Amino acid sequence: MRKRIALLVAIVMVFSLVLSACGGNAGGTKGGTLAVNVGSDPDTIDPALNSAVDGATLIIHVFEGLYTLDKDGVPVPGQAKDVQISDDGTVYTFTLRDGLKWSDGKPVTASDFVYAWNRAIDPETAADYAYMFEVIDGYDEGKLNVTAPDDKTLVVKLKNRVPYFLELTAFPAFSPVRQDIVEQYGDAWATKPETYIGNGPYKVTEWVPGSHITMTKNENYWNYKNLGMQNIKFVLMDDPGAQLNAFIKGEILFTDEIPNDEIDTWRDKPEFHLEGQLGTYYVSFNTQREYLNNPKVRQALTLAIDREFIVREIGKAGQVPAGAYVPTGLSDADPSKEFREVGGDYYDPYDYEGNLEKAKQILAEAGYPNGEGLPTFEYLYNSESEGHRLIGEALQDMWGKLGVKINLVSQEWATFLNTRKNGDYDIARNGWLGDYNDPISFLDMWITGSGNNDAQWSNPEYDKLISQIKTETDTAKRFELMHKAEDMIFEDWMLCPIYYYVDIFLLNTKVENFWSSPLGFKYFMYATVKE
Repeated sequence: MRKRIALLVAIVMVFSLVLSACGGNAGGTKGGTLAVNVGSDPDTIDPALNSAVDGATLIIHVFEGLYTLDKDGVPVPGQAKDVQISDDGTVYTFTLRDGLKWSDGKPVTASDFVYAWNRAIDPETAADYAYMFEVIDGYDEGKLNVTAPDDKTLVVKLKNRVPYFLELTAFPAFSPVRQDIVEQYGDAWATKPETYIGNGPYKVTEWVPGSHITMTKNENYWNYKNLGMQNIKFVLMDDPGAQLNAFIKGEILFTDEIPNDEIDTWRDKPEFHLEGQLGTYYVSFNTQREYLNNPKVRQALTLAIDREFIVREIGKAGQVPAGAYVPTGLSDADPSKEFREVGGDYYDPYDYEGNLEKAKQILAEAGYPNGEGLPTFEYLYNSESEGHRLIGEALQDMWGKLGVKINLVSQEWATFLNTRKNGDYDIARNGWLGDYNDPISFLDMWITGSGNNDAQWSNPEYDKLISQIKTETDTAKRFELMHKAEDMIFEDWMLCPIYYYVDIFLLNTKVENFWSSPLGFKYFMYATVKE
């Protein structure tokens, strides 16, 4: 999933909806309002259209899938009370909980999932995550083999065994949506409280663009009694200094953006949190642009980066220089080894001087010695984070040593997302967090035409390989193929890894029942505030 905040993204784990650990509030109050900041105005909070972490955080408070994830990242029942899986692992029969309701009181039925999932793969919807449904039979024909024999039963036929399918059902894009609402209001349905009808723990009761989104406990939610604060106020802010100031004043009790020059000041305070996460900060090349359509040019730019400088002087939080795309923390076929350990690096991320000399040589081989003959490229970043600007300035200087000239261009978040997605850029900052705990979450986004393929890259052999991975049932072979897929990425050098993420956030010490996860979502629905 797309990262909004490159350097300092707070991630909060999904609470177990079994809630043995969340049954009490440990002295915290469940009344009042919890004010937090997770970003500025979201680009969209339509579950089918969102591809950003901040938007997903809002969505998972209002919508819930068949399953969700507990604090250990294990799929547990959400809207479904249980599931039966066929012996060959290809047929999932979900039984919904009794009495499920939408926030307006109408019943949630299995047909709502059938509609939502097929809407997500409809080309007219143009969902970035449509490819995630490829594992379901019927995807290639444009109609998923997903049926509702009755209101409480959902039957899903997969193409083959998928070890992470229950995790997929916990992902926001797999949430149900109301057909009558979507068809009546069109794209506008997800833009105002009265039409943003969900089935999750909270409902939107006030929405002031540029100011805040307030959510209130959904009295129709099946686990209503275990929810935390009466209201959660998502304050919409895009200035790191203003966010920090609001946190200091107690106007917000959570922020995931800290100005870079303030990190050392807060590092030893109890409000400061540093955690790991499954993600990579990288640079996207528009592979369809003249000059940048040359793999050697892209390779030279990738090599000519001092990653140690960036993490030491800009990141300042223990980020790890990246020598590949798939990050550390993901297991390989042998669970005692990491995918990254087995796959290794594609260059030494610590050998800046050696890499720079090789970059100069490769650029000359491409026909552009000392950058001669190359135009001035634009480097696009979103303006909300100081870190993005500082990294852009660092790249400008580093690439200048190749003779490559860069102009920096900033845009506000929503505009930036669409500019990058539409391919209206030369080079752009980017970041990706795993959507589930499997390396394919970092690989299948690069198939031709994927809504998350910001590089506009197309490789038919890669597309075939990804399809093969998704039908391979032998674990060892499957991981072998995923390593091959990453090899193909670096044969073409269609992206430029910078570092593997860590997560920094500030949390008021009065806030309880708050968890974090390496997968990127923030969950406040069980949080309470000590009196």
